[in-house]
Amino acid sequence: MLKDFRAFLMRGNIVDLAIAVVVGTAFAALIGSLVANLITPIIAAILGKPDFSALTFTINGSVFRYGSFLNAVVTFVSVVAAIFFLVVKPLQALQARRGIEPGDTRSEEVRVLEEIRDLLGSRSA
Repeated sequence: MLKDFRAFLMRGNIVDLAIAVVVGTAFAALIGSLVANLITPIIAAILGKPDFSALTFTINGSVFRYGSFLNAVVTFVSVVAAIFFLVVKPLQALQARRGIEPGDTRSEEVRVLEEIRDLLGSRSA
């Protein structure tokens, strides 16, 4: 049973997932720092407030802290923009240089085999 557990843990996709979680956590910390130290001061220079968490309103004694939500939105949009411009776009450019269509998830081996199949099919026709 221990051998099976070790084999399960050492499967490639489990290790890849663990690495992705660690890298994702580090990336989130990096973007959080970017937001806190660069983007928030820019917003403060434009709007006059560096932190929106103090923004609230009250209805019938209930306090709604919409400023914290705005802070979370700014962080989320920053993370998504960073992923898009620092990961997605460069990978798309790299795939375009290699002649791979965006969204094509087939491996290089599969593409080569399909090319061979197509060439063999055109010869027999």
